Parts: sequence; C-alpha cells; structure tokens
Amino acid sequence: MEAVAFWVLAVAAVGAGVAVFVVDSMARATFALLASFLCVGGELLLIDLHYLGVLIVLMMIMEMLVMAVFMVMYMMNPAGLMPMTMTHNRRGAFAISGAAFAALAAGVFTVPWPERAGRPPRDPTVALGEAIMGPKMLVMMVIGVAILATMIATVVLAAPRGRYDRGRYDRGRDGGEGAR
Repeated sequence: MEAVAFWVLAVAAVGAGVAVFVVDSMARATFALLASFLCVGGELLLIDLHYLGVLIVLMMIMEMLVMAVFMVMYMMNPAGLMPMTMTHNRRGAFAISGAAFAALAAGVFTVPWPERAGRPPRDPTVALGEAIMGPKMLVMMVIGVAILATMIATVVLAAPRGRYDRGRYDRGRDGGEGAR
C-alpha cells in the first residue's frame, strides 16, 4: 500500500511540476507548484520523516498563499489570471533540462549505492536535529522563539494605531473635529 501511495505521489508531484510551466497564468502556476510541494511533503511523511514532511507542507502552503495574495494585489492583469507563457527560450530550456535529466539518471544507475550501516534511530527528528545542529540545538530553538517574538513586536510597534483607535482617525474623514 505504501509503495502505491509513493508512486502516486511521485507521479502527481512531477505532473504538478510540469503543470507549472504548462498553465497559462501566474496564479495557476503558483497553485500547481503548491500541489507539487504538497506531494513531496507527502513523500517525506511516507518515509517516516514526519518533521520534514510537515515542515514542507506548512511552509509551502503559507509561502504559496502569500505569493498568490501578492499577485492579486500587484499584478497588472487581474489576479495573475491573464494568459501568458511561463517559458522563455524553449529550445535552450529543453536542451539544458534534458541534459540535466540524463546526467542525473545516469548517476542513479552508475553510482554504487551505499549499504546501510546500523539501524535507523529511534527518533529520526532528534537525530536530524543533532546531525544538523549538534549540541547547539537548544540554543537554536530559543533563538527561533526570540526571532518570532521580535517579528511580532516589530509589527506591533510599527502599526500607527491599534484596533480600537479607529474612531479618532475616522472622524477626520467625515468632517468631524479631526478635519478642522
């Protein structure tokens, strides 16, 4: 069952990746890219890399939705839905991508794959954190919370008015005492 799910997600990820360059609008390309990343996140969940899988799913959902919102706000055509081509220099792109695919495929079949030494760790997330950060993992977790608190504080301090200050600014627009 897991093998079937793996191949279905793999084909869907590649298909959605191809759709990024086939669809005719930026908004559709954004959501095709999101679908591709969600399939990759599903692949990671299938191979028991739960932390990375959930991280990719959450990050890509937020990143692609923010990108779609900015497209709606700033693109000249309505919401990035006007037809357009996503490729430039088709022949060169096909040649480069074909050569890269052939090199990677050749590497899969010619490089000797290593044998597993030992057993997988009991908790892959802890093992990954230790492998990446070593003994500094706790420090990085604290720094991550501090950076989040800094971002929230910056937004709060940068806002010129709060949620309940509207009355003071709205009076100036309708001829109230702020307009004098």
